[in-house]
Amino acid sequence: MASPILQARDIHKSYGYIRSLQDASLEVFPGEVVALIGDNGAGKSTLTKALSGVIRIDKGEILVDGKPVTFATPQDAREHGIETVYQDLALAVDLNPAENVYLGREIPRPGFLGKLGFMDRKAMQRETERRFRDLGVNLKDMRSAVANLSGGQRQGVAVARALIWAKRVVFMDEPTAALGVAQTRNVLNLIRRVRDQGVSVVLISHSMPDVLAVSDRIVVLRHGSTVARFQKGDAKSDDLVAAMTGSLQMEGAA
Repeated sequence: MASPILQARDIHKSYGYIRSLQDASLEVFPGEVVALIGDNGAGKSTLTKALSGVIRIDKGEILVDGKPVTFATPQDAREHGIETVYQDLALAVDLNPAENVYLGREIPRPGFLGKLGFMDRKAMQRETERRFRDLGVNLKDMRSAVANLSGGQRQGVAVARALIWAKRVVFMDEPTAALGVAQTRNVLNLIRRVRDQGVSVVLISHSMPDVLAVSDRIVVLRHGSTVARFQKGDAKSDDLVAAMTGSLQMEGAA
């Protein structure tokens, strides 16, 4: 059996007197989609931020390939191949898709011009178009500002940007929120492509149909603790809701 590439063990995080996480655990295995679900305030976003280097945990252990690590900043997580697509997408809407993909990671021009700070815009555009084709992200105008794209297209840009840089794991926070049926289908297909390319996906979502459609495993948080785990096909929507609300008899959880 494969070993987890990313683990969170007994994670605790408090803000003053408010306990956001207590004994929260999560395992991510190679090439899978694992859904992280829970009601509002369950700790999903806090755990995601801890595993993305946005916040420091108070207690517990984070492991990459079985070795303890400390994520003090998002850059620390990125250096371990972990990227995150936040619900607000964090895109620079005045820039085009390629400029967003390479924002902060620009390719310098060869030779002396690169040393002066000039960017190789053609190389960045060419590589972005190639990777978007591989992922099935279709945009009519790759040179147009992101502000001119639809919600689904913006989501595609954000996910593709994360995947281009992710080597191991991509966290996706509510990637289908506020999208229509067709746009949601495209995002779910993109998640499958991410997994098929060998990058694991942690899907944070309130949409039970989406979770059941693409997840290989499902982890449930309640009041900051991990309370249930399900394998694909072992749970229905009612089972997940019951686990989230505390009405499920936990002996049935895998």
